[in-house]
Amino acid sequence: MKNAKRILALIAAILLFGMYLSTLIFALMGSPHSIDLLWASVACTIILPVLLYAYTLVFKLTRHDDPDQDHDHASDDTI
Repeated sequence: MKNAKRILALIAAILLFGMYLSTLIFALMGSPHSIDLLWASVACTIILPVLLYAYTLVFKLTRHDDPDQDHDHASDDTI
């Protein structure tokens, strides 16, 4: 599970970096569509981290504890 979290965190970091870079590129472009692309990039730069944070909060709240991971309490029952 830790490896999956690390991989997902790396993917999210790469996506954020890409959006920051695209925001900079769109801001410097001289195309007539550059302002629309800039606003879309800024919106995604704000929305993606908020959605990722909300997803992690929901995951933490809805996660059920696995009885196999709770082996420390099993030794207390043998006393």
